[in-house]
Amino acid sequence: MQDTTTSAVHVSLGQAFWQLLRRDLLLTLRRGNEWINPLVFFVIVVSLFPLGIGPGAKTLQLIGPGVVWVSALLATLLALDGLFRSDYQDGALELILLSPHPLSVLVLAKVLAHWLITGLPLVLLSPLLGVLLHQDSSVMWVLMATLALGTATLSLIGSIGAALTVGVRRGGVLLSLLVLPLYVPVLIFGSNAVASAGMGLAVKGQLSLLGGMLFLALALAPVATAASLRVSVE
Repeated sequence: MQDTTTSAVHVSLGQAFWQLLRRDLLLTLRRGNEWINPLVFFVIVVSLFPLGIGPGAKTLQLIGPGVVWVSALLATLLALDGLFRSDYQDGALELILLSPHPLSVLVLAKVLAHWLITGLPLVLLSPLLGVLLHQDSSVMWVLMATLALGTATLSLIGSIGAALTVGVRRGGVLLSLLVLPLYVPVLIFGSNAVASAGMGLAVKGQLSLLGGMLFLALALAPVATAASLRVSVE
């Protein structure tokens, strides 16, 4: 028993990161509703707009970027509540907090797992939904690039709210109120970049801003999330 504890303590930071990432990916894949529900929600919301507004190509082409981005934002938000809650309920979160490794790095592993399960499928699926909304083929790479940058930023920002509400029963509404105002800049620049690409305008500025937001969130969000988890659990 002592040998097992000693070996666990001497696991390197890199090993701890990848072990936690692998664990979260496997657990989420086994609980299919945690990754299928946001994806199905994303597809359904985007698909309903042509039915509700009509099949007019010009109208759908105009509102398409906003529709895809709002749907992706809500789908990401839908999966946020479970980011730390299952670990909190089964006691695994306390073991993570007691780990000798920096909590911010372990938090980053969990956020990365969340993005790989929820954000990446949205990015890969977006071109098909872009065709449904009559988006030009030249716009697709911009749509995927903005969603890749944006959904990663949304996951990082959302992890702060998920950490603050992890001990709150039915904290989904509170979580939405906390993070939605912080999501607005990402939504604005992401949808604007896709719309600008559709009009043949340059999108380098919007992509640079989205990249800057991602790097800022990458630097600050894990630390803030780690502090929020300590407060919530204690």
